[in-house]
Amino acid sequence: MSTVDVGAGWRRNAALFVTGQTVSLFGSMIVQYVVMWYVTLQTRSAIAVALYAVAAFLPQGVVSIFGGTFADRVNRKALIIAADTSTALATLGLAFLMMNGVTDLWVILVACAVRSVGAGFQQPTVQAVIPQLVPQEHLLRINGLFQTIQSGLALLAPAVAGAVFGAFGIVPAFFIDVVTALLGVGVLLLVTVPTLDAVAGRTTGFREDLVEGARFIQHHAFIRWLMVLFAVIIVLTGSPSFVTPLLITQEWGGEVWLLTALEIAFSVGMLLGGVAVSTLLAKRSRIRLIVLSSFGFGVFSLGLGLAPELWVFYALMFLFGAMIPIFSAPFMTLLQEAVPPEMQGRVFSYVTIVMALSFPLGMVAFGPIADALGVRALLVGTGVLALVVTGVAVLVPSGRSAMRAAAASTPPAEVAAQVEAEVDAG
Repeated sequence: MSTVDVGAGWRRNAALFVTGQTVSLFGSMIVQYVVMWYVTLQTRSAIAVALYAVAAFLPQGVVSIFGGTFADRVNRKALIIAADTSTALATLGLAFLMMNGVTDLWVILVACAVRSVGAGFQQPTVQAVIPQLVPQEHLLRINGLFQTIQSGLALLAPAVAGAVFGAFGIVPAFFIDVVTALLGVGVLLLVTVPTLDAVAGRTTGFREDLVEGARFIQHHAFIRWLMVLFAVIIVLTGSPSFVTPLLITQEWGGEVWLLTALEIAFSVGMLLGGVAVSTLLAKRSRIRLIVLSSFGFGVFSLGLGLAPELWVFYALMFLFGAMIPIFSAPFMTLLQEAVPPEMQGRVFSYVTIVMALSFPLGMVAFGPIADALGVRALLVGTGVLALVVTGVAVLVPSGRSAMRAAAASTPPAEVAAQVEAEVDAG
C-alpha cells in the first residue's frame, strides 16, 4: 500500500484539524437534537420522525457517491471548507424563515436535506484527510481520541440544546451552529494538508473513479466483509435508536429534560467508550473489538425493548452508547490501514453512503412498524436480528479468516491481505 509523508509537524496539524472539526460538529449536533426534539414534540408520530430521518440522511447518502470521488480529485481542505460553509448558510436561512413565522414541517425538512448534502461531501473527506496527517502507527489512537472528543461534545451538546431549546426555542440553536461552523473553517485554514501525487496528476474521468471505488470494495474480501457488517449493524440498531425519544415521550412524558437526559446517558457512554479505545483498548485486536461491539449492539437494543423502568432504559442507553466508539474507531482504522491513500476518499464515500442511506431507508420500514406494533417491539426485533447477523458474520469465510488473523495477532497492516489470500484459496 502506498503511504503519505505526514511530516515532522504532524501533531500540530492533527491537533488543529481535530479541533476545527469537533467545533463544527458541536453546532451540528445541537441542531440535530433540537430539530429531532421539535419534530417529536410537535407531532408525536413515528412517521414524522421517519420523515425527518429521511430528510437528514438520504441526501447525504446520495451525495456521498460523488463526495468521496471529489475528495480523491480536488484539494480536500478546500472541499471541507466549502461543505461547512454551505451547511452554515442553509442553517442561517432556516433561522430567518422560522423567525418570520414559517414553521411548516416541510420547510424544516428541506433545510435538513440541504444540510445533509453538505455532510455528504464533508464526512468522507474528513476521514480521508486523517491518514494524510497522522502516521499509520498512531491511527487507532488518534481515531479513538477523535471519537472521545466528539463524545465529550456529544455529552455537552444535548445539555446545551436542551437549555437553549427549553428557554429560548429552536431558532437560537441555529445561530450557535452558524458560529461554530465559521470557527471550524477558521481553524482549518491553519492546517497544512499534503496534496497527494495521485490527485495532482489524475487523468481519469469522474465516472471511472466512481466505478473504481466500487470495484475496489467488491474485489477485496476483507473490505467487503467490513462494509456489509457495518451496513447491517447500522440498519438494525441505528435506525430504531432514532425512535427511542418517541418511546420516552409516549411512556414517561414529553418534557424536554427527559429527552435531554436520554441523550446525555447515551453521550456519557460514548465518551467513556472513546476513552477506553484510545487508552486501555488501543493495543487490542481491531477485529475483535468490532465483533464484540456488534454483539453488544444487539444485546442492548434487545434490553431497551424490555426495560421496565426509566432508569433501566437510561442505563441501557449508556451501554449502547459505549459500543459506538468501540465499533467505529477500529472500523475506520482498519479501512485507513488497508486502503491506499489515493483510494480512501472513494472508499469512505461508500462508508458515508451506507451510514446515511441506512438511517432513512431503515426508518421508512421501521417508522410504520413502530406506529403499528410499538417502539418496544421494534427494539426487541432488531436486537435479536443484530445478534443473529453478527453470529453469521463470524461464520462466513471472510469472518472466519478475520477471526483467525485476530487470534494470531497478525499486524493490522497485514490483516486484509491475509484474509483475502485465505478466501481466494477457498
